[in-house]
Amino acid sequence: MTAVAPSDQAGLRPGVLPDFVSRIPRAPYRSLNPTTKLVIAFAEAFIAFGVRGWTGPLVVLGVILACAVWAHIGRAFVPFLLATIPLIASIFLVNTFLYPGATDTIVVIGPLHPTWTGLVEATQAALRVVAFAMSVALLGLTTTAGELVSDLERRGVGRRLVFIIGAAIRLVPRMVSRAAEITEAQRARGLDTEGSLLRRARGLLPLAAPLVIGALTDVEEQTMALEARAFTAPGRRTVLRAYPDSGAQRLLRWVVALGTVAVLALSVSGRLEWLP
Repeated sequence: MTAVAPSDQAGLRPGVLPDFVSRIPRAPYRSLNPTTKLVIAFAEAFIAFGVRGWTGPLVVLGVILACAVWAHIGRAFVPFLLATIPLIASIFLVNTFLYPGATDTIVVIGPLHPTWTGLVEATQAALRVVAFAMSVALLGLTTTAGELVSDLERRGVGRRLVFIIGAAIRLVPRMVSRAAEITEAQRARGLDTEGSLLRRARGLLPLAAPLVIGALTDVEEQTMALEARAFTAPGRRTVLRAYPDSGAQRLLRWVVALGTVAVLALSVSGRLEWLP
């Protein structure tokens, strides 16, 4: 039995873009093969976390911003950056006030002793988080899950791994969209979700339960859809959509992948300690 590639496994039909992607103008970066953009995103994330100091995250952020200009992406990065605020806040609090072994105190605040060393380490860690978030955003804003899933499956990647990658990419926009829908529904029922911080905190609980239940319902619906499309059937699937690729892009993928491995190897061996 031959099954069609599940490019619409999560309600995304081929050629139909999510709202947050369809609003972005067509640009040269978007015309790259989905696998090429995936390799670039992985390279950016690995270098941001693998190269210590300021160089790794700052270089990655520079590359991401250049690609964003090439892809005509501007304010679309904002939601992804806002999502990192809780993590970044905790990084600054823990490292600045509790960094082990640091003695260069900035100021004494009762029992708390924030240090310059902790502040520097917190800033570097925050830059890595931002670089990772922006690398994911760049991939998500220029490549639909259906495109990436179809291209990976055409290359022979296992269908279960392909589904996991596609589900991870779809998760953020689907959760954001569902949260907005639930918030509007709660407001229509008289729930106060605006105003002071306390009122907003009270509105989180009525939002959380429907969000979790909706996510579980989505899992059940996706499972039924996959079975209806013969997801567990043996044999390789027939992919109906092929995305443009070229020898230059194949060379680029190899250069980026091998270059990333080489940089990480040099970093682990301590040969990049001279970098700031």
